Amino acid sequence: MRLPGTRYQEHGWEQVRKLLGHCSLQAFQHCEMHHLLDRAQEAALLDWYIDAVAVLLRRAARSARGEVAGNSYGDSVAELSLSLLYELQVQPAFWSAFAAAVAAEHGRAPAFWASAAGDAMLRKKVNDMFATLRDKVDADNYLVATGRSCSPNKIYTYRMLDTAFGEIERLFANWEQNAAQVGAILGRASEGIPIEVRQMRGIGGCRPEWVIRWSETLEFFGGAPGPLHTKSKRFASLKNNPEKIGAMLAEIGDYAELSSNQDTAAWASDAEEAALWLEDYWRVVAESQAQGALAQPDRLLAAEHDEEEEGVPDRDAGEDAAPDPALAQAVRAAWEAAAAALSLPLRYMELAGAAQDRGSPIRRLLEGASLPVRLAVYQKLLGGADDSYPDEWLDPETGELPTLGQLATLDQVSVPTLRKRRNEAIDRLYSAQGARQP
Repeated sequence: MRLPGTRYQEHGWEQVRKLLGHCSLQAFQHCEMHHLLDRAQEAALLDWYIDAVAVLLRRAARSARGEVAGNSYGDSVAELSLSLLYELQVQPAFWSAFAAAVAAEHGRAPAFWASAAGDAMLRKKVNDMFATLRDKVDADNYLVATGRSCSPNKIYTYRMLDTAFGEIERLFANWEQNAAQVGAILGRASEGIPIEVRQMRGIGGCRPEWVIRWSETLEFFGGAPGPLHTKSKRFASLKNNPEKIGAMLAEIGDYAELSSNQDTAAWASDAEEAALWLEDYWRVVAESQAQGALAQPDRLLAAEHDEEEEGVPDRDAGEDAAPDPALAQAVRAAWEAAAAALSLPLRYMELAGAAQDRGSPIRRLLEGASLPVRLAVYQKLLGGADDSYPDEWLDPETGELPTLGQLATLDQVSVPTLRKRRNEAIDRLYSAQGARQP
């Protein structure tokens, strides 16, 4: 399942869970487990645990399991495991819950970790810790990506609906062997292949009433109540709310369709070409700067009067202005000062502008866009982190492109102005791409 901002909800989670459990058990072999019962040592043990497991995860990075793709965004199992481990540093409440679970189990079975089933019990508690942390991290990232509130329980609900769709899809694919249950899900019997079986192409085409009926049929066909029909109140609000189920299914489907473009060769080619469009323009700008044609960047007040001054003749139009070394130096100093204030390298604008592909044949697209605007276009189209980005583009603190706020400061404009110019640049890209279509 893919959702905006999430990284741990896809197929690779099982391998992430297993790797974290395996490395945790290895680490605990070098720990006096009874120290986990002492709340006074909780913080110190967390520091030890993170350091110890991090070493083991780095060793496992080149193993068969560690190198497996953990999600569709290119993160390996080892990378996802390590990043989730470090989340414990900023969210230690999950470690506290783990220590409390160990203490509670110890109360029932003293020193349970030393028993024959001790490793399995300990691994289960580690799995629970990281599973709940995973949903909290993905819920927070979903909020950042969309601006919409999200809780770990809502992430869990999305995952349940995705699982329900997978089960319905499996039943539909084998409808002849599951004719009675498929008929119950559809709400009608069918003598031949149901048309819905042929029409459903993805989770967005799964009807909410099918999910409700599927859950209802599980007790009869599977022996246990479905998720919407247990005594638990976790999904009680969904049982009689097909509209909400439909909206969540549609959201999963829409984002899956959008993000699945990156899985196709055609999109990979388009993404590569789009990157070349932008990067080649940087080459042109760098060459013009080398010739002394360095334009003064926009200022906040100037941006606010853009519309008022539209149509006013440029006093210097038609005149050949000589390069102004003092102006160029002042602009460079302003860039460096802004970068320093934003915790970016002092020569960030200069280095980022020079880091470009000189082999691209596309020269004229996005002409006139400033460097921060071009970076904002990259951020919007490809995301803040992409393997194609040169190191010079990235904020060393985050390993990603600067935020929109940072880019606006570098461009000496307001965030709304930068966003407007970014969107205009993207429109030019799409227009140029459409013009080339046969």
